[in-house]
Amino acid sequence: MARRRSLRRLVVLLLALALVAGGIYTAVFFVQRSETLVTERCTASAGNRRAELAPDQAVYAALITAVAVRRGLPPRAASIALATAMQESKLRNIEHGDQAGPDSRGLFQQRPSQGWGTEAQIMDPYYAVNAFYDALVKIPGYETLDITDAAQQVQRSAHPQAYAQHEDLGRAFASGLTGQTPGAVQCTLRSATAAGDPAAVASELDLAYGGVNAETAGDSLVVDAGGAQAWSIAQWAVANAKDLSVTQVEVAGRAWHRSGADGWEGSGGPDGQVRITVRREGDGP
Repeated sequence: MARRRSLRRLVVLLLALALVAGGIYTAVFFVQRSETLVTERCTASAGNRRAELAPDQAVYAALITAVAVRRGLPPRAASIALATAMQESKLRNIEHGDQAGPDSRGLFQQRPSQGWGTEAQIMDPYYAVNAFYDALVKIPGYETLDITDAAQQVQRSAHPQAYAQHEDLGRAFASGLTGQTPGAVQCTLRSATAAGDPAAVASELDLAYGGVNAETAGDSLVVDAGGAQAWSIAQWAVANAKDLSVTQVEVAGRAWHRSGADGWEGSGGPDGQVRITVRREGDGP
């Protein structure tokens, strides 16, 4: 009798373990499935303008805009640059040209044969962006020109009217990434799989903006900044979240959470600083 009870307990225990294992497997399966169903994208909304980019495109959009902020240029300069790069390269650092310009390279399809620099220089996004702005600021009154006219005077394109189709994108992302429109830029991303490094975030941030006052605090980078600059840096961090394994960005009492679906929420840190948090080693999805 005692033997039967022991056997019954063993069977019950095995069944319970099987149910638990099955539940864990089912939960993991659905989490993984829901992750694969996420369409990764970054959007910008400013006024009645809304535009969307893939995360890799958003990284270059954030760089182009950060360089404008670093140089003290108006948001209009960033709008022109973004529309131009979208037309020329789809905001990707491509290594080839076309029939009209076989030696064209990079974000703006600049040509060594036209004095833009060496191929290696043009393929450096930081060099290419600054070279574009160097040419743009030489155009008298570029701030008040139509985007098409300003872009054409820099690029000398065979299709000058093509830049106009990217005006809404340029203006929406420039407005958010310069910090003129708080909370305009947000990204929908899958969970980070690799650990992030606050020091790596600081290095990229310094390359983009130059001379930012930041220090690491555990798994976060805390940047001293306020006003439009704070929002510019915060939205730069969101645009770079995929590559840098950023999980949360806090600024001016609001926060972007990688796992959230509601955009910027009113639960962030104090004014005067931006806190960028990355995935720690060993964290779950």
